[in-house]
Amino acid sequence: MTILVTGAAGFIGFHISQYLLGRGDTVIGIDNLNDYYDVSLKEARLSQLNNNDKFSFHKIDITNKDVIDNIFKLKSPTHVIHLAAQAGVRYSLQNPYAYIDSNITGFMNILEACRNNSVKHLVFASSSSVYGANTQMPFSVSDNVDHPLSIYAATKKSNELMAHTYSHLYNIPVSGLRFFTVYGPWGRPDMALFIFTRKIINGEKIDIFNNGKHKRDFTYIDDIVEGVVRVSDKAVTANKDWNSDKPDPATSKAPYRLYNIGNHSPVDLMYFIELIEKNLGKKADKNYLPLQPGDVPETYADVDALIDYVDYSPSTSIETGVKIFVKWFKDYYEV
Repeated sequence: MTILVTGAAGFIGFHISQYLLGRGDTVIGIDNLNDYYDVSLKEARLSQLNNNDKFSFHKIDITNKDVIDNIFKLKSPTHVIHLAAQAGVRYSLQNPYAYIDSNITGFMNILEACRNNSVKHLVFASSSSVYGANTQMPFSVSDNVDHPLSIYAATKKSNELMAHTYSHLYNIPVSGLRFFTVYGPWGRPDMALFIFTRKIINGEKIDIFNNGKHKRDFTYIDDIVEGVVRVSDKAVTANKDWNSDKPDPATSKAPYRLYNIGNHSPVDLMYFIELIEKNLGKKADKNYLPLQPGDVPETYADVDALIDYVDYSPSTSIETGVKIFVKWFKDYYEV
């Protein structure tokens, strides 16, 4: 297959591209290499991918419609895994327009390119953030998600609606995946595991929001990659049993599906920090703070639909995952 991966220099995009190349697929990677976080980390990821002859990289901003249209016409991808987006809940409070540009306009350009180039399956990244004010656990893709708590979450909910519309109008097979707190080697520097590890090593205080009363469904990167690729390989079909009188938000009469992709095992934030301390052999200096605007206290994924569809089975424990990340961090930064 020829698979176009947007956000290929990003954390998840890098790992997915690596996996696809390892099994022999041709991968077209695009990324704008913006400076939301350390560009050198993105370049280091790309340097590993560029060692494979079946990988080609194109520095492209998905908000540029003409350039996106051109790359689709030149490369004719059979599948698209769309991961490029402006990420981060807290940053969306500071710079909301960046989310409209990348996550709305950019995604519109991807949808149009898929429509005009007969792409067999589009898989796109949504987020657990869409659950917003929901409190019933675990979060189910059949739940109503009309109360986002950040502009980031609102753009991801918008992506789901846009994708359904294109699937309905143009019969494009589309699958949306709601990611739950992905972590692992080569991770994002704006995520908790990266921040905590760096600050503990440097003897800096770590900020612990909601006074530590957070739970997150931390999901190891290898488990995410396995799930994403399995979904990409299996183009969705319409749900012939879909009932418009009792509409299920996760399926449709169009070839459209939504899935949670998480570990189905929420972890207390304080235990998470204990694991980092244990693997570093150093205690954290903690600064307890209240719940921040846009944050949700707990995430917990119901992944039954994904298990049924592609036999998804996350297998990496938080203990193993944190240990592997800390080793990578120390090796990469020569600590």
